[in-house]
Amino acid sequence: MRELRFALRQTIPIFFTYLFIGIAFGILMSDAGYGLLLTMASAVFIYAGSMQLVMVPMMTSGASLPTLALMAFFINARHIFYGIGFVERFRKMGWRYPYMVMALTDETYSILCSVQYDPGLDEEKSAFLIALLNHLYWILGCFVGACAGTFLQFDMRGIEFSATAFFVVVVVNQWRLHRSKLLFLTAAVCALAFFLLLGKDYFLVPTLMSCLVALLILRGPIERKEGLRDE
Repeated sequence: MRELRFALRQTIPIFFTYLFIGIAFGILMSDAGYGLLLTMASAVFIYAGSMQLVMVPMMTSGASLPTLALMAFFINARHIFYGIGFVERFRKMGWRYPYMVMALTDETYSILCSVQYDPGLDEEKSAFLIALLNHLYWILGCFVGACAGTFLQFDMRGIEFSATAFFVVVVVNQWRLHRSKLLFLTAAVCALAFFLLLGKDYFLVPTLMSCLVALLILRGPIERKEGLRDE
C-alpha cells in the first residue's frame, strides 16, 4: 500500500493530462465511426497518445496498414533512444519487464528519471505502479470519451481540431525548452518542401524520413547548442 500511495502522488499531474487527451481521442474515434471495443483495444495495446490522435484521420482517409506502421515507428522512435538507459533496470524486474518496456511513455520516463523514492519503499514495485497508473489514466480517458461520443448526442464538429491543438502545444513547449532551433527549422523546411512537391496526401512519410536523416547529420551542432557536447 505504501508503494501505491507513493505512485499516486507521483502520477496525479499526469492523471489530468491523460484524462482530457484520452477523452478527446475517444470522441474522435466515435465520431469517425469506430466502436468502443476498438477504442479500448487501441488504448490498451497501442498506448501512444500522439500516434493515436494521428491514427484516426489516417484510418478514415483509407491509409494502409504499412503506412500506419511506418508512421507509428517514426512518431515513437524517440522511445528507442531514451529507453536504452532503462533496459537493464527493467530486465531485473522479472515478469514486469515486457510491460515496463511497452508502457514507457514520455511522461512515465520523466517521472522515473527524476523520482526520489521514500526510504524503505520497494523501488521496482513503485516504478511498476507508476507506469501502470499512467496507463490506467489513459485507458479511463479513452473510455469516457468513447462513451460520451456514443451515448451523448451533441454536435461534434470541430472536435478533430483537438489533435492539431495537441501538437501545437507540444511544439510550443519544445520550442521554449530547447536552445537549439535547428530541430524546428529542419522540420519546417522538410515539411514545406515535401508538401509543395507531393501534396497534402503524400508528404508526411517523406518528411519524417528526411527529418531523421537531416537531424542525424546536424546532431553535433544541436548537441553543442544544447550543452550536451563540448565546443
